[in-house]
Amino acid sequence: MPTTDEPEQVSFLTDDTGRITAWNPACEALFGIGTAQAVGQTLDTLLAEGPAWPELSAAGSAHVQVHAADGEQHEATLALAALHGQEGAPRAWIVTLATPPADASESERVGRTPLSKIVELLPGTFYVINRAGRFVLWNHNLERLSEMMPDEVAATHALDLFDFRDRPAALANIRRVFKDGAEVSMEADYVSRSGRETPMLLGGAPIACNGDTYLFGMGLDISARRDRERRMRLYERALHAASNGIVITGCVGDEHPIEYVNPAFERITGYCSDEVIGRDSRFMAAPGMDLDERAQVRVALRELRPIKVVLRNQRKNGELFWNDLSITPVHDEHGQVTHFVGIITDVTALKQRTANLEHEVNHDGLTGLANRNLMWDRLGHAVHLAQRHQTMVATVLVDLDNFKTINDTFGHAAGDVVLKVVARRLQSAVRDSDTVARLSGDEFVLVLVDQPSLRFTLRMVERLRRAMVMPVAFAGNEIPVGASLGVAAFPGDGLTPAELVRAADMAMYRAKNNGGGVHFFSAEMRSASQARAALADSMRDVLTRDELFLLFQPRMDAKSGKVRGFEALLRWRHPEHGVMLPAAFLAEAEESGRIVEIGNWVLDQACNFLRQLRDAGYTGLPVAVNVSHREYSRPGFIPGIAARLEEYGLPPGSLEIEIPEADLIRSPGIGRDLATQLREVGAVLSVDEFGRGISDLSFLQQLSIRQVKLSKAAVHGIAGQGAGSSLAKTLIDIGHNLEMSVVGEAVETEAQVDFLRQHGCDQLQGQWFSEPLAAEAAHRMLAQGQQGQQAQ
Repeated sequence: MPTTDEPEQVSFLTDDTGRITAWNPACEALFGIGTAQAVGQTLDTLLAEGPAWPELSAAGSAHVQVHAADGEQHEATLALAALHGQEGAPRAWIVTLATPPADASESERVGRTPLSKIVELLPGTFYVINRAGRFVLWNHNLERLSEMMPDEVAATHALDLFDFRDRPAALANIRRVFKDGAEVSMEADYVSRSGRETPMLLGGAPIACNGDTYLFGMGLDISARRDRERRMRLYERALHAASNGIVITGCVGDEHPIEYVNPAFERITGYCSDEVIGRDSRFMAAPGMDLDERAQVRVALRELRPIKVVLRNQRKNGELFWNDLSITPVHDEHGQVTHFVGIITDVTALKQRTANLEHEVNHDGLTGLANRNLMWDRLGHAVHLAQRHQTMVATVLVDLDNFKTINDTFGHAAGDVVLKVVARRLQSAVRDSDTVARLSGDEFVLVLVDQPSLRFTLRMVERLRRAMVMPVAFAGNEIPVGASLGVAAFPGDGLTPAELVRAADMAMYRAKNNGGGVHFFSAEMRSASQARAALADSMRDVLTRDELFLLFQPRMDAKSGKVRGFEALLRWRHPEHGVMLPAAFLAEAEESGRIVEIGNWVLDQACNFLRQLRDAGYTGLPVAVNVSHREYSRPGFIPGIAARLEEYGLPPGSLEIEIPEADLIRSPGIGRDLATQLREVGAVLSVDEFGRGISDLSFLQQLSIRQVKLSKAAVHGIAGQGAGSSLAKTLIDIGHNLEMSVVGEAVETEAQVDFLRQHGCDQLQGQWFSEPLAAEAAHRMLAQGQQGQQAQ
């Protein structure tokens, strides 16, 4: 390549369009082109690479590649100097080329690489802006982002590329470059011709060139970074808005210092972020609690794997809270665990609700005692331990005496208070290891564990009984409380929980039948229970097998001896035990509920007997039928009476319903309704067992009862002029004073007959006059005129 020691002498002249007008010998040597051939050509024909004439004339200089005479391309620095005319506009240009010396270093040769060649390799935009804010040099990336052609870029002001919001800041930075010579940078959005916005990181600095200063700058598309930042802000808002506590810890060996906590963590724990950053989260652990769960967490952290546990932590104020903790490891780009993310859910309220629900499921709502479910569980556990350790367990069944009377007399609110007081007394009388449960209604069960002997159990049970007999105060009243207690012990009285409770129940009923107190189970009770079970089983089909029958005992006029009516008496012709009286089986029928169907059968038979009497001409003889509380308290009882009277064509007063006085007084509301409704349908209410207990005379008077029957005890107590006779006389006088007819029943001796007649008893009934008769025998008696004549 031809060189010159003074490359600045390689120069030529051009007009204002870049066409060569003068050519010196140095140019001929460099390009191998003579003057005649060069004049008239444009500058562009000399350049292998470089900017076009408009850019060159605007920039004033450039690094270019020229076509040399040796056929190679050589680097050169091109400089332009304008020759101005009188009008001030350039008329011609002096173009000077300087080529590097032959001995230039590699860095010098590389440094002379044309700028236009470099800017196209830049990853972002490159631009040169003059003081007027116009682009004088740029790369294709700027054209691509702006969606403009080169001539459009050249005609565009730099601020036109910015969004309106960013233009004030861009203008300020441009001014700083030209005025203060400052280097500037900013983030702003480029807006393309189509309106597409591209976020850019822009930088610029002043560079002097040909006696003037230009802003050289670059821009990088930061769309990806903006997206990441947007996502990070979204993630941060999500972390802040999460209702669960989130904690991020580092992973440095066995240490896990906290690096981040969200607001929910601060709310749940009471610690602000400044108080926990840098600390290990184990500082919140509740001392001595949930050690197994914490050991699982330590192992999981050591093994760098996820873990989920529920444990208790302490808030800043020392309060315990249940923490559902989920821990997940975080891996870096190399797969190494660098952090752990913990999710904290405060489940204290859920735990409390669960505990309350479990308590409700296993405890009685009124007394707070263990209920039936928990009692069976505790008793089963106690029996299991007793089998293993060869110890004794006692089961005590407690049934309150006359609790229904308490409800009827003082109201159900009083009954609830009694149950609560009894529950507290029972609990205070046993040990913490024992269980007190409410089985149902007024029944309680106690499970007494580790009993060394029956004597020890007896002392405990006696202490229980004494604790219960104290009256309960309610609304200014002293409510008496009593109880019957049955005791059964493992293993002597039963080997399973069911056997023990059944045995204690038998013992309790024996105590109740004997007037209350405490009874221990015995083998004889089991035999009696088995007998009752057999009786209940044989009673199941008693009506189907036609084993029941009625007898009718006449009721005599005390003065004339005439028959004034009959009482229907039930008998059971048992296939094994023969004829059984009601006392032997009605209690079992009452308990099992079969008394209802048996009672309906009795009413049908009694009404049929009445119909037969009327058909035979005996129109004034009523028949009395005893009914139980379970029968007459049913909603369908009165409609059933009315339907039978109509079906059998019986007039009012034909059917008498006998109810014990104590039952009526025990349920005064039912008694009043029953008396009124029986009167409305044409039946008669008769009071049985008058004077057996405490009588409420004003209440009986309210019922408008026409007839009472003296209690058997009052009649049997008649013996000359003793105290027993005085009771019978008093009851007769009371009945007459209340304008009621008085019947003496169960009359068995002549002395009883004489006394009752002497003191004005209206009617008499009993074995002295006639044993209970079959229907046919009753008809014969009436027909033969025995003990009187036919009633009219």
